[in-house]
Amino acid sequence: MHPLITKCPVTGSELIVTRLESPESGITIEGQFSLSWIGRLTREQLDFVEILLKNRGNVNSVANELRVSYNTARNRMDEIVTALGYEEPVEVPRADRRVILDRLAAKEISVEEAMRHLRGE
Repeated sequence: MHPLITKCPVTGSELIVTRLESPESGITIEGQFSLSWIGRLTREQLDFVEILLKNRGNVNSVANELRVSYNTARNRMDEIVTALGYEEPVEVPRADRRVILDRLAAKEISVEEAMRHLRGE
């Protein structure tokens, strides 16, 4: 059996499934079925998701298995998040994080407020 193709090889657009078949019972169902979130990912991204799940979300283990740096694995994961239509996380600049943590240490802000600032809210 061939691996699932999720993108049109000509246009790169999402594909739909028009026929489902059970080899065991012989039942065939025809219609138009979405591949859901899977249809938004490339074959390579699906392979990455499989490795990520196998490693229970541990990006370090994924990087080791793929023999790439942690940052490369993290970037691939960010690309998948973007392909699924989710916003990329807001990165708080290092200098701002230091100020937030200093204010927390001085008890000028609460832990909850510091967490909101660090999340970029």
